Amino acid sequence: MNNAEKLMEHEDNIKTFMGAWFAGERVVFRGKDLFTELAGEPWMRVLLYGITGKMFDDKQIKLFESIWVISTSYPDPRIWNNRVAALAGTARSSSGLGISSAIATSEATIYGMRPIVSVIEFLIKTKQELDEGGDLYNIIERTKRDRRIIPGYGRPIVDIDERIAPLKNMASELGFDKGKHFQLAFEIESILNDKHSRINMNVAAAFAGLSADQGLDSRQHYYFMTLCFTAGMFPCMIDTFEKPEGTFLPLRCDRIAYEGIEKRHWA
Repeated sequence: MNNAEKLMEHEDNIKTFMGAWFAGERVVFRGKDLFTELAGEPWMRVLLYGITGKMFDDKQIKLFESIWVISTSYPDPRIWNNRVAALAGTARSSSGLGISSAIATSEATIYGMRPIVSVIEFLIKTKQELDEGGDLYNIIERTKRDRRIIPGYGRPIVDIDERIAPLKNMASELGFDKGKHFQLAFEIESILNDKHSRINMNVAAAFAGLSADQGLDSRQHYYFMTLCFTAGMFPCMIDTFEKPEGTFLPLRCDRIAYEGIEKRHWA
């Protein structure tokens, strides 16, 4: 079937098993009635059901919520994506534009959403290789050689990630600290510390291991984490919105080290 035929097949014909709104009547959400079967469920459970099609139990929902709370809810306007929210507030932007722009900024290559995807892919693939008889040290060496990094390990600014200990404690309290991918994340850190210059785990490896142990694949984990920074973004935007307009990080022109074309006169 060529592209034209594919388009013709789908013209005025939406096929979906995800859900539908029956105007004035009901809403179907992945086969469940939103108003009767899902109305009393926690928002996180509905979100994850929409992403995975699975209904997670109360302990799992607590775990997923803890990943968001502990790992990404930092209301600090110096953080790259929070700064966008703060600038939106000082510019008197709408919350929808400001927060969505900050979320879009979270799609960073060095840190943010892209490494979040890379690390869970790395853990899942490494676990599969180990199940097939692979050697963890050799896998790490090959990964370093091919990619020059180990996804989820190393952190800018400081060596120790302060989020790992509380997240590990929460996982232990809920009974998820023995998961294979979660334990693998710490085994990798141990090898990196024994065999290489000290490279400690980033929290991205810890929560990727927890997600993988709950059955999320890399794409589902990515969807789950897309909104994770928002709890820290709103306070940053509100803070600058409540202060005088335009006063967040102002910079005099003469402080800019400009080396371009000299001042020109327009005819």
